[in-house]
Amino acid sequence: MGTIPDPGELTHPSFDEFQRQTSLMTSCTLLWKELSDHFTCLEQDLLKKSEALRHKIQTLDHQTKESLDELDKREVSIQGSVQIALSKVEKSMEAALKALETEDDENGEVDDGDGLLLKLKSFCLGMDSGGFWRFITGKKKELEALRAKIHLALAECIDPPRFVLEAISEVFPLDKRVEKSDGGNDLGWACVLVLESLIPVVVDPVIGKSRILVTPSMKERAKEIAETWKASLEERGGIENVRTPDVHTFLQHLVTFGIVKREDINLYRKLVVGSAWRKQMPKLAVSLGLGDIMPDMIEELISRGQQLDAVHFTYEVDLLDKFPPVPLLKAYLKDAKKAAAAISEDPNNAGRAMHLAARKEQSALRAVIKCIEEYKLQAEFPPENLKKRLEQLEKVKVEKRKPAAVPANKRTRANNGGPMPPAKAGRLTNAYVSSYPAAPAFVRSPSHSQYPAGVPPYHSPPSMYGSRSPPTNPYTYSPESAPHAGYTYSPEAAPHAGSFPTPPMSYPVYGGYGKPMAPAYQPAYYR
Repeated sequence: MGTIPDPGELTHPSFDEFQRQTSLMTSCTLLWKELSDHFTCLEQDLLKKSEALRHKIQTLDHQTKESLDELDKREVSIQGSVQIALSKVEKSMEAALKALETEDDENGEVDDGDGLLLKLKSFCLGMDSGGFWRFITGKKKELEALRAKIHLALAECIDPPRFVLEAISEVFPLDKRVEKSDGGNDLGWACVLVLESLIPVVVDPVIGKSRILVTPSMKERAKEIAETWKASLEERGGIENVRTPDVHTFLQHLVTFGIVKREDINLYRKLVVGSAWRKQMPKLAVSLGLGDIMPDMIEELISRGQQLDAVHFTYEVDLLDKFPPVPLLKAYLKDAKKAAAAISEDPNNAGRAMHLAARKEQSALRAVIKCIEEYKLQAEFPPENLKKRLEQLEKVKVEKRKPAAVPANKRTRANNGGPMPPAKAGRLTNAYVSSYPAAPAFVRSPSHSQYPAGVPPYHSPPSMYGSRSPPTNPYTYSPESAPHAGYTYSPEAAPHAGSFPTPPMSYPVYGGYGKPMAPAYQPAYYR
């Protein structure tokens, strides 16, 4: 008779198989869901990219249509613009001939705006670029009046671009002056002023700034000038060492004549960032085509600690959401305070260090207050506390300028019985350092500083004793002939200077009288 199989042996393998199948189905389900989600994401990404491409195509079509319309407009208007330009040239020629026939004395004084304009027009009508340049550079104090009149005068020129290039050729692209007799005066301001004033004269009268009416020959000449300036950068020591007025003139030259090159965009960026503190730089940067990389330029300015300049660039391209101005201004003030604290810690010249530190903080406060008022940020950054701090610094500065009261001095001069001068020089502990051997110790009057033998006498500044008159017979004595150390010399004990024996070494004459020589003290101590 056979044995009955155990039920557990029959059901156990089937349960394990069931568990295996269940686990396999769960894995398949999860894998299917993962694949489904992946394909769904791919489909959504494709739809987004397709929509973006469709939008770009529509934008390009729109821009192409606008460009074609603009070209059609330029083509249609070119004839009218040329006619207007020719008529202006004819009028300018007639006015120039008339001015030559009725030429009066042009060397009279210019007293008002009308006289200034007439003088400028006389140069422009006669195409006297040299006289025009000399007249402009001599009127720097009337800068705003010149700015308002020069473009009106340039409109009278037969060929304004040629006239301007000839006028500024003395200093741009290279300074041809042999002797800068005007105090080494930098005439970059005059170049920028004339180049800016040329823009409204050469813009197309029909379609505006999108077309500059400059003859091909003048445009080529302007390009050659720009290349000459770029080639001279190496001689100037590179971009880092070129002067800001020269940079400003070069960039304005490019914008005025419409000769900006896309391949030089990195050069323009470096020049703009290096001279970003100039007020016109943000607008010039946009005109140079740097608008697309302006965020990177602003970040670079912030990293260089030029937060205030970054604020001006931010407003020019309307990036206030990305670069909020108030945090930048606060960071600028914080950095300025740190720099002022570092300056004030100079141990070699504490008085001057404190003065320079206060000046730096004052400058930063004034710049931030002006920026707040310019961009109407009073609600976000109230300037009252800044103004109070500025007043405190200015008050301290004024108090330091007040002369200190000189206490009454009972000492008398040895020669005439008058009061001794104040002992200012003798109070300086580090006033003089010598490599000569030390002289014997003497207890002298505090009004004199002790000098070793062989050192030239100290020439006291006249301002040391105020309005007091100097002594007429200064006394003398010598360390070599002096008594032992510890001897006290008293003016009261000497009847007169002549009674002191053997005086081979002379003390300096008070008040600058006698033989002049260089002072041993720095003038900065006498303030």
